Amino acid sequence: MSATADSAVGYDELAVLKLLALEGGLEGDVKISCSDLATRLDASNQTASRRLQRLESASLLERDTVSDGQWVEVTDEGERALHAEYEDYRRIFETDAEVTLEGTVTSGMGEGRHYISLSGYKRQFETRLGYEPFPGTLNVDLREDSVRRRGAVSSLEPIPIDGWEDDERTYGPAVCHRASVETADGDSYEDAHVIAPERTHHDDDQLELIAPVKLREELDLEDDDHVTVSVGDRR
Repeated sequence: MSATADSAVGYDELAVLKLLALEGGLEGDVKISCSDLATRLDASNQTASRRLQRLESASLLERDTVSDGQWVEVTDEGERALHAEYEDYRRIFETDAEVTLEGTVTSGMGEGRHYISLSGYKRQFETRLGYEPFPGTLNVDLREDSVRRRGAVSSLEPIPIDGWEDDERTYGPAVCHRASVETADGDSYEDAHVIAPERTHHDDDQLELIAPVKLREELDLEDDDHVTVSVGDRR
């Protein structure tokens, strides 16, 4: 698609493309007249014709004009344009979609081992996550774009870990989100969780993960190795 043709296609033209797809234009030719299209768009015949011309110029549909109208079919490029629109709306409305974050493995401060091993948390991990975590966390320094994207995790349904207290002190609550971890080599582990304790020395640019195994050993990870973490809703 040329830059000139692409710039001529806006929301009005995409609305026409969607209408044609709903009429069956993805499966084959559909017949339509400019007057019928104009009525459905609440626009003039000239406006309807101009939008069809722009879609054709942008290679988003093919047209064959006949005496009583025209046969139109949405092209592969047109279908891709509609898919792009669909993905935008899916990100808006489907809050259970995964959030993908990228970063590098880093050494933690050893707090994870202590807190995860505490009985008040440990019991909840077993009942709510379905496993006893390895006593330690995998820490990931997020890339700058992932730090910004991390805010989308708040739209996902978390697994709450309640605060509790013993004879000595009170321990704060935390939230967990289901997550998978993939290495740069393509190895992955599916049964992990991101944990975000209320009391932590980590900033938004660092992610903590727990799992029933030691993720560093399971995925053969070292400091500065790149990983991709996909965070999703609870299941």
